Amino acid sequence: MAKNSAQGLLTTLDDLFSTQEEREVASQPRVQEISIDLIDEFPNHPFKVRMDESMMEMADSVKQHGILVPAIIRPKEGGRFEMVAGHRRMTACMIAEKEEIPCIVRDLTDEEATIIMVDSNLQREQLLPSEKAFAYKMKLEATRRKAGRPGKENSATLLQNFNGKTSRELLAEQSGESHEQIRKYIRLTNLIPELLDLVDNSVLKEKDKLQIALRPAVELSYLTQQEQRDLHETMLTEDCTPSHVQAIKMRKFSEEGRLNMDVIFSIMQE
Repeated sequence: MAKNSAQGLLTTLDDLFSTQEEREVASQPRVQEISIDLIDEFPNHPFKVRMDESMMEMADSVKQHGILVPAIIRPKEGGRFEMVAGHRRMTACMIAEKEEIPCIVRDLTDEEATIIMVDSNLQREQLLPSEKAFAYKMKLEATRRKAGRPGKENSATLLQNFNGKTSRELLAEQSGESHEQIRKYIRLTNLIPELLDLVDNSVLKEKDKLQIALRPAVELSYLTQQEQRDLHETMLTEDCTPSHVQAIKMRKFSEEGRLNMDVIFSIMQE
């Protein structure tokens, strides 16, 4: 008992002879140099790390000045870590032949990690429609799970602790997008990869490659996967993409169970 009392007294004395500021600093997460080989990517990371001019500039900056903003990682089993925020910085370090990257290690739940991952990447200047689509969907689902209510895909479930706002309305306020715009982006996650790639090209503008605008892409997302594959084959053959009006027609025929290759070709010829 005397020993335990002495330990308790020492702890109390330590608190007495340290300032609140010192205690706060001691409790804050510290930057650590972590081997890149020990860091795994975030599962289903929706943001693409492109080897473009911007990445090469970042790699040059890392060579000269190092990483100015540490990445955020979370611990995994077996002494490994998972990247939460800093995928592009880690890639730049690899290009610059750095073996370690400065990180802040934080214990995060899956929901907390997802929200931080999305929020840190939404600040980038140029985001592709596919990146927004899956990022919004992941954050929406994580927000609902964190609130203790299971979310249904593309639903607008009312969450009581959001002060009467739906989770999608809350996401709209945080992202600067409208509620309806977020709904449209999330619909894109129902597109087959080949069509979603053409939606991305409406931003990238790659030469000799077809493009699909957001509005017709949203309508096409209601087609079945087989119908989408038939449409993609027709698009490549005819070297054209459907307009918004044509996409609406295809959706209507699909809902009636009458959309096939012949109907698609007929609509595309209009």
